[in-house]
Amino acid sequence: MAARALLFRVAPRRRLVSLLVSADVESARLEWEHAYRDLVETTRDPGLQDRVRRQLEAISSELRRRVGGTYTLRELADEYVVADGWARDVLAEQATPGWPRTLAVVEGAAFHLYARGAVDYAP
Repeated sequence: MAARALLFRVAPRRRLVSLLVSADVESARLEWEHAYRDLVETTRDPGLQDRVRRQLEAISSELRRRVGGTYTLRELADEYVVADGWARDVLAEQATPGWPRTLAVVEGAAFHLYARGAVDYAP
């Protein structure tokens, strides 16, 4: 009887963890989507278009190097957690003017676009 009660308690915990993982990924995807919308708005300024495009290419290239060609949304969300550090380095190396102001938007937009290639991507 005690073993049965223990099994019953463990199962809901596993399910809860699974739901939390999904919630983390969905939360990240929402952030990426919002950043992409902001990026589209930002690129309407002709003075920022080229600069932001170069930043997006730099972040996307580094993301491709770090995550690879076959990945899940969970793996992408895990990389997003640490992306602020390496994204700053990548853009600083590019010496693109104004990158600190657009870092969050470009970073999130790069993840949004890259998420479409995930093996478990669904719109």
